[in-house]
Amino acid sequence: MALYALIDRDSLLQRGVLLDRFIARIATLNPSIVQYRAKNATTAQRIEALQTIRQHYNGTTIINDDIEAIAYADGIHIGQEDFAQFAPDKPQAIEYIKTQIGEKLLGLSTHNMDEVLEANALDLDYIGLGAYRPTSTKKEAQVGERLLEVAAHSRHPVGLIGGVRLDDVFDSSVIAYRVVGSDLFGRV
Repeated sequence: MALYALIDRDSLLQRGVLLDRFIARIATLNPSIVQYRAKNATTAQRIEALQTIRQHYNGTTIINDDIEAIAYADGIHIGQEDFAQFAPDKPQAIEYIKTQIGEKLLGLSTHNMDEVLEANALDLDYIGLGAYRPTSTKKEAQVGERLLEVAAHSRHPVGLIGGVRLDDVFDSSVIAYRVVGSDLFGRV
């Protein structure tokens, strides 16, 4: 199992934590993937943050939602609500995104069995599944205890999302888990 760390800009700003200091600390945990989420930032701000992340972290870096910043990342992660900005339906949106990102990674958030089964028909590199527990950014855990059962139905590698803690232990059917910056902040 690997660590997929999610850095949430708003959570860091609320706590007055500088990105460079935070990513340097996360890098000591040897995550396989770091995702940067900045819902309330411009593309230029996201690119600057990705450049800062690259200064302190040598692994795979994913940008959340912003296809314009893909040149500075190894992939993009999108949510269920993000498809409409790319095309009228999910398969068309995935096809469009793939043409824009080339060989880079494409991940999708899923929250339940129906979304996991729908994702099985899409050309994705991985899915995020959750929320496992409620967090400040994901108020309602929708999968919880059934998480591993639902994950077993995915044909894509699965990263557990939402309230996953460093001390949680999952079996080998889970390839990664994602710890949100605000959750990790209290533990590092």
